[in-house]
Amino acid sequence: MKETIKDKIISFMENSSKKSFSMEQIAEGLGLSKGEDFKLLVQTIASMERDKSVTFTNKGKIKLPIRDILIEGIFRANERGFGFVTIDPEEADVYVAKENTNFALNGDTVMISIISPADHLEGKTAEGKVLEIVKRSMTQVVGEFVAYDEEERQQSDLYGFVVPQDKKLNTYKIFIAAEGIQPVDGMICVVEVTHYPEPDYPNSLEGLIKQTVGHKNDPGMDIMSIVLQHGIPTKFPDDVLAHAEQIPDEITEEEIQERRDLRDQVIVTIDGADAKDLDDAVTVKKLANGHYFLGVHIADVSHYVTEGSPMDIEAYERATSVYLTDRVIPMIPHRLSNGICSLNPQVPRLAMSCEMEIDELGQVVKYDIFESVIQTTERMTYTAVNDILQDDKAETIARYHELVPMFREMGDLHQILETMRLERGAISFEDREASILVDEVGHPEEIVLRSRGVGERLIESFMLIANETIARHYQQAKLPFIYRIHEQPKEDKMQRFFEFAASFGILIKGTKEDITPKDLQRVLEQVKGRPEEPVINKMLLRSMQQARYSEDPVGHYGLAAEDYTHFTSPIRRYPDLIVHRLIKAYQNQPVKEETKAKWQEHLPDIALHSSQMERRAVEAERDTDSLKKAEFMQDKVGEEFPGVIGSITKFGMFIELPNTVEGLIHINKLDDYFHYVESHLALVGERTGVTYRIGQKVVIKVAKADPTTREIDFELISTEDNSDQAQIVVPKQQQRGRRQPKGDKESRKQGGRGKSQDHRPKQKAGKKKATGKKPFYKEVAKKKKGKKKKAK
Repeated sequence: MKETIKDKIISFMENSSKKSFSMEQIAEGLGLSKGEDFKLLVQTIASMERDKSVTFTNKGKIKLPIRDILIEGIFRANERGFGFVTIDPEEADVYVAKENTNFALNGDTVMISIISPADHLEGKTAEGKVLEIVKRSMTQVVGEFVAYDEEERQQSDLYGFVVPQDKKLNTYKIFIAAEGIQPVDGMICVVEVTHYPEPDYPNSLEGLIKQTVGHKNDPGMDIMSIVLQHGIPTKFPDDVLAHAEQIPDEITEEEIQERRDLRDQVIVTIDGADAKDLDDAVTVKKLANGHYFLGVHIADVSHYVTEGSPMDIEAYERATSVYLTDRVIPMIPHRLSNGICSLNPQVPRLAMSCEMEIDELGQVVKYDIFESVIQTTERMTYTAVNDILQDDKAETIARYHELVPMFREMGDLHQILETMRLERGAISFEDREASILVDEVGHPEEIVLRSRGVGERLIESFMLIANETIARHYQQAKLPFIYRIHEQPKEDKMQRFFEFAASFGILIKGTKEDITPKDLQRVLEQVKGRPEEPVINKMLLRSMQQARYSEDPVGHYGLAAEDYTHFTSPIRRYPDLIVHRLIKAYQNQPVKEETKAKWQEHLPDIALHSSQMERRAVEAERDTDSLKKAEFMQDKVGEEFPGVIGSITKFGMFIELPNTVEGLIHINKLDDYFHYVESHLALVGERTGVTYRIGQKVVIKVAKADPTTREIDFELISTEDNSDQAQIVVPKQQQRGRRQPKGDKESRKQGGRGKSQDHRPKQKAGKKKATGKKPFYKEVAKKKKGKKKKAK
């Protein structure tokens, strides 16, 4: 009866325009004003208050509680315990404090409620609480196995535990059920997760060994661990290799018949000296009218990787080749990428071609896109082309004397195209790139900076204009297509960049809502040659959105291009392969409606998956670089180096050395209490007034370099004087002497290798409840206690 009245009360309140009610108003509305009925109503309301079905206002009126608005998003964990939830790529992430993560792990799909809304005036992001984990992202973990001894195994029914390689899991251990594969201590293993953290076991997971990869001390195992940690496949399935073996090593006359034959043209490849997958070739000549003819010819990978084939399915899954320090994990088998699909010199190869006529202003006035057969004249290297165009080396010029006039015309066309891009507002970041040179067992011996000469830049210019031409053609044709897009920077990031630039006396034209690439390009021109140039470049780059793939042609902001795609690297990027496939699908005019409908349906998924796999590859590359740089710095502990402050956070500052190695100086290692002033990205000493800013030169000493955690710590020796710069005022709300951020243990917690204080009892696969057996650490503690009593 009470439940029925409860339902009536809720229904009455929900369907009323009023928000709060007296007891009498509810009684009257439900016809429960008589003695016994009214008494029952009061009892029901009291019960509903206890179970929080209703609440009382300050004036004693009854109202329904405000229900949480639940929002779904993707949780991104930080190694220090807190995290962020991405709800919409266009909106700021929601911050989730450590105590509100509800055991969510990195990548999980979660349901959150907002407990504190964003305050845009103060630059404060919204804060949320994870209420539910909708879908677990992590189903397997890679790490080092630590074996239990026989007594521990017998009592816990566990083989031991795995210490995860992923820094975001550095507070967790994965306990290994005594089933299936039993690895040896120190083995790197792939673990299939069967149980996730929960209230009784907040810092542990449980799983089964799925695969042992090798011992942690085996050569190359460090990078292999990173590859597996990111879920990047290292071997091709048997059916893919079988499919690759069926592909002939040479092209046939039958394959050539339907193609335009360009084998009589002088066409060359220009690549790095160690490149084996040569997927683009070019030719240039100056025409009688003063224009330039540019031919860009790309390996026709789609001819061999056919739609729906085993190789195609695998290429889609991988979506990109992954380039790591000492290895390449290819998107398609080497038999194709280094063989029939590589545009090797003096052999016929199938290609997709884009021929363009380009005027003196860099505008494409005519073009043609078609299937072809080519035969490259020479395999050129960037070094050789740079020797001809930059250094004018007689020996190289003599060797390639017949091709030198074409290379000079290539240089001229490149200058025209580069000027065209700059004039329309393309943003050019001269970011330093480093190569880590390793020995035969993978130990880093040297870090060298890469320089981009004319040879590298002219190939880039030719590929960019081909990509634009292809994209513009299909966008104007209004056909379903895949584009490479780069959206306008978000307003909040632009606002922070405006404030940061203003601290250097740089005023930016335009507003944060509609700033153009040209406006930002002027900023870079304004600081060119000035001491703050590197830091302004870096901060502007960080303010940009990430480029991605999309079926919508929204343009490329950084290139100031209205239309852009990726057409030029189908050996190593799946979207390029799809572009080739689309070109062939649209060859026959008019295009059938079912063809359009098919691609309209599939392209969004291809674009999204390709973007995600690209991010995975970038993260694996970044982790590998961090690992090898930490290993490189191991024998330099105690040495001093000059550097520059590259970034500043609440917990310290990262110093970048000339060789691109970065290390942290923790805020607790500084000689004062420092306030972090976010608007200036600076640290200001409360007592001394000492200020540390991005771009400031310093001298550091290497304190620690740990390849396992991929972290490097520095100590500050000296800094350049910046007292002549404008003083940074600490905001009033920060001047109350709040506690200094926690030290290294908080900012860089490491996964321990000792006995766990969060030991998970044995659980059978598929069951959530423990068997009831006491956790092993309690059994050990009990035995030790008994031994002490006997000793007494």
